[in-house]
Amino acid sequence: MSKITFIGAGSTIFAKNILGDCLFVPALEGFEFALHDIDEIRLKESEQMLQNLAQKYNQSIQIESYLNRKEALADAKYVINAIQVGGYKPSTVIDFDIPKKYGLHQTIGDTIGIGGIFRTLRTIPVMLEIARDIETVCPNAWLLNYTNPMAALTGFMNRHTNVKTIGLCHSVQACTKELFEALDMDHSGIEERIAGINHMAWLLEVKKDGKDLYPEIKKRAKEKQKEKHNDMVRFELMDKFGYYITESSEHNAEYHPYFIKSQYPELIEHFNIPLDEYPRRCVNQIKEWEDMRDEIVHNSQLSHERSKEYGSRIIEAMETNEPFKFGGNVMNTGGLISNLPEKSCVEVPCVADRNGILPTYIGELPEQLAALNRTNINTQLLTIEAAVTGKKEHIYQAALLDPHTSAELSMDDITAMCDELIEAHGDWLPEYK
Repeated sequence: MSKITFIGAGSTIFAKNILGDCLFVPALEGFEFALHDIDEIRLKESEQMLQNLAQKYNQSIQIESYLNRKEALADAKYVINAIQVGGYKPSTVIDFDIPKKYGLHQTIGDTIGIGGIFRTLRTIPVMLEIARDIETVCPNAWLLNYTNPMAALTGFMNRHTNVKTIGLCHSVQACTKELFEALDMDHSGIEERIAGINHMAWLLEVKKDGKDLYPEIKKRAKEKQKEKHNDMVRFELMDKFGYYITESSEHNAEYHPYFIKSQYPELIEHFNIPLDEYPRRCVNQIKEWEDMRDEIVHNSQLSHERSKEYGSRIIEAMETNEPFKFGGNVMNTGGLISNLPEKSCVEVPCVADRNGILPTYIGELPEQLAALNRTNINTQLLTIEAAVTGKKEHIYQAALLDPHTSAELSMDDITAMCDELIEAHGDWLPEYK
């Protein structure tokens, strides 16, 4: 029996989206969906939810849950990763509260920035354990990674393990649809070309019937900036650097040195930047889950429609040899984006079929866009270096190179903050020399 293994299956709603989608793929008839999580209660809840969906939509699928990760992975053909190491408490709270003592404020903290650095550092050791299990019990499996920080984790897996890993994110597929809706433009029939790095990929071209739509986009965006809205940071970046970016304004506010600045506190209000947004979302999601648990877990009539997530479609393409095009995170091997480092993980158009995943050659990005990408890549590469070598000096260097952190704090404060974060995380981090 072929198997899809979901690591982090206690994330019930996400498991519903990805594995629920897979129930609608005829090529997966007779597969086992193997669920693993370290939280036995949440694991059993996800199992019950998927049993209900399978009973309704595809009774050929066998749903099994495992507390033992290696047993869950044994002979898997595909592995889906959606873990969060350290959770909201204690780790996310630590990631936000300690930097605030130094006057460093964040919005999301899951990609780069000081929060992204420490999320990477506590996640890579667990990713390495998963990789060693895959190498042992299902060495030919594809790993579909949904866990953030996407570029750093996918880059680590591809450079430092033997696991075939593709990084998947929602930001590319939602980018132009959200932009056109915000500007009251018709999204149907457009052609787009997007490339860069995860959460900072660029809408390089957008056309309809061969006509460049950027002039109209920029005209409408300038008008929209005259009023308060939820995408002001991205519109400002487009105005100054010429291109729209894939990930949201609350994310991009902390990827650059321009928006969250203690010397210019008025920018927070001016650009409508939601500080501490991710902790707020965590609290809301925890409450919402308590309110909806029974409706999701114990509802034998629970319904599902296939989502726009890439996961099931990539697996379907590999099983059927019917190509599927998507935006994926892969190594920049051979210079897919020629003015970004080959060691970096880039987000480019890809095609999946029975041969695996083939990324698209992009060539050079406009130099200003590559320059912005490189500021984030610097921190990603140094964070990976810290995780691989165990040297504390590389944690300091990653933080010293981070655009937002370095724009706000002195070198001494940055290193002191890193030391305090290392101590506060305790056993969630390995020891650093």
